Amino acid sequence: MAFRLCGDEDQARELVQESFIRVFSQLSRFRGDAALSTWVHRVTLSVVANARRRDRKHEREIDFDSTEPIADAAVSDADPDLKEGLHAAINALPEIYRTTFVMHDIEGYTHTEIAAATGVAVGTSKGRLFIARGQLRKLLAPFMKE
Repeated sequence: MAFRLCGDEDQARELVQESFIRVFSQLSRFRGDAALSTWVHRVTLSVVANARRRDRKHEREIDFDSTEPIADAAVSDADPDLKEGLHAAINALPEIYRTTFVMHDIEGYTHTEIAAATGVAVGTSKGRLFIARGQLRKLLAPFMKE
């Protein structure tokens, strides 16, 4: 998740390490209101968001090709222009929408898990996904076949 949100493998490793350091140092703050994994994801999201804010002027694009396939084998046969356009469109989303989109449609998290990890209501998560998909539709309209 850290890699897909920041787009740089080395930076993602550093951020995951920083996340685990923060988790272990703040373990006494874990209240048990949600699953430990949800809390760890929330800490990781916070660490990644902070790093992205610090590094905004050097923002990198997300490279989805270097991650595991997110769909069936037909995707590998997809038009390279479409794949490039999809990557560019996802990278063009504002951070709050991109995070929700990546977590839900790529990572497979439920809205309940996303809401717990990001500290928003389930309805907010659903709304952000709806907006993200709408923006992607607009950005990818040139690839639509009539």
